[in-house]
Amino acid sequence: MTETLDTIKFTPEKSKQIALARLDLIHKWLEFRRKANNKLQADYDFVNLHNTSNSHLFQIIGKISRGSLHRWHAMLGGTDDYQKLLPQYKYASINDYRTCLTDEEIKIFMGLLLHPNRISIGKATALTKYKLREQGQNFIPADITFRRYAMWFKNNNYDKWVLARDGEKALSDKVEPYVKRDASLLDVGDILVADGHKLAFQVINPFTGKPSRATLVGFLDWKSTALVGYEIMLEENVQCIASALRNAIINLDMIPKIVYQDNGRAFRAKYFTDDKGFGELGFYGLYAKLGIETVFAKPYNARAKVIERFFKEFQEGFEKLLPSYVGSSIDNKPAYLLRNEKLHKNWHSDYVPTIDEAIKMIDMWLNFKNSQPCTNAPNLTVAEVLEARKRQNIDTNQLDDLMLATEVKTIQRNGIRFLNCDYFDERLYGFKSKVLIKYNLFDLTHIKVYTLKGEFLCTAERVTETHPMAKILGTVEDMEDFKQKIQKQKRLKRKTINSLKAYLPQEEIKLIEYKIEQPVIQTEFKERSNIVQGMFKNNAEKYEYLIKHNPDDAWITEFKNTKEYKLLYD
Repeated sequence: MTETLDTIKFTPEKSKQIALARLDLIHKWLEFRRKANNKLQADYDFVNLHNTSNSHLFQIIGKISRGSLHRWHAMLGGTDDYQKLLPQYKYASINDYRTCLTDEEIKIFMGLLLHPNRISIGKATALTKYKLREQGQNFIPADITFRRYAMWFKNNNYDKWVLARDGEKALSDKVEPYVKRDASLLDVGDILVADGHKLAFQVINPFTGKPSRATLVGFLDWKSTALVGYEIMLEENVQCIASALRNAIINLDMIPKIVYQDNGRAFRAKYFTDDKGFGELGFYGLYAKLGIETVFAKPYNARAKVIERFFKEFQEGFEKLLPSYVGSSIDNKPAYLLRNEKLHKNWHSDYVPTIDEAIKMIDMWLNFKNSQPCTNAPNLTVAEVLEARKRQNIDTNQLDDLMLATEVKTIQRNGIRFLNCDYFDERLYGFKSKVLIKYNLFDLTHIKVYTLKGEFLCTAERVTETHPMAKILGTVEDMEDFKQKIQKQKRLKRKTINSLKAYLPQEEIKLIEYKIEQPVIQTEFKERSNIVQGMFKNNAEKYEYLIKHNPDDAWITEFKNTKEYKLLYD
């Protein structure tokens, strides 16, 4: 019958060395003895030579006696089986530790040590000894006895130790074996790894104007290890995940085959207060429409998310360099945030970047990061690996469903007010209803406007401000900008008038056309002055009109004597 590992006698390596050294010593003794006439004297001489030397055998065996040599020789029985010379000690196997602790003492002691509150060995020892005294036990083992048993148990039962004291995630991260993955088998864009990172520095929240810590939701290309797309999340908004993917697709100019991220519910719960899982948020449909497969990592499997290594480098190499760095926890707060650190507070700069500034700085750091060697292709940089991708000429309009959706807005006379700016398109003129806007923090020059039912209305451009005195103090560009905006106003006004004709009787239509379009005849000007006066928004507009059609009007002379005229025309 074949012996199993449990039935094979356990022999420590040190005992094996001692037995082999004893056998060698016996052979040397017998040879020394054969050359001597007086065997008894030879024995004493050999023992004396061994005990006074510094040979290799002496370092292993130590001092011997004549009786030891004869006893070992007899134990061999004429053979060279070194196992017969093994020291006859009782050695504890890996599952059997020799200790003077009783089963009851071990039970009390280990019950404390394996508590999830992670009681220290010293405290567990003190509490065990106290309980034993309370039970009336006279002999109490020494502290070192408990400590040696605890260290033996930890070293030989590390899985039980970690699971009991630290939990399943620690067991997965520290004890369980892991699978090494060969990223060289991938191509750029095959797999994007998604995760989020709470920024350890503050930015100005454009919605509130106050400093706050935002969350960066990023997508990392597994092959090149480059962060190809990200989104800054200031408030709880599930669309940030989709918007970050949209940015990644645009930057890559290709649609990934797989998106790999944390398990659905954990990914949701990590950044949002409610408990909806990924599968309950509609992302499956959005990803499937683009032909992307969604794969989730197992719970408590942090080693599977290669993006976490990137975020560690991001914190050490970028976040800690910013003046608004506040640390990721209480333990790593900078000195200026600690109590009574007046010197550091005086040294500290109060500069807090805006979202736009933070994005520019992050992009600059990403350029540096991408210039470093790629771990999956040591002879190439991250940027060189990334550049080898096969572009697909993606139409960004196909990705509108992935854009970040914000709250419902109401159309005002100047368009849509968003982040202290106005966004306008002629399609919005005449509407006073609520709409849904979609935007991207990386490009706030325009927003996309939808009805509440999801019907696309227009792309509204950000309205720029006009020079207050473009004709006199402005440049050619300022004057052209002013003219274009005036022409737009007139065009929209004509649009309203033409649209209104379908609702009015013919007599009123003729009156409107008469007021707006019919040329003014000088002889009839006085009779129609009341009508014409209602046409002008200000005195300057009236002056321009009269100079062209009735330059002899007395009102012109009166207007030229006013401060308003001198400010505008002198």
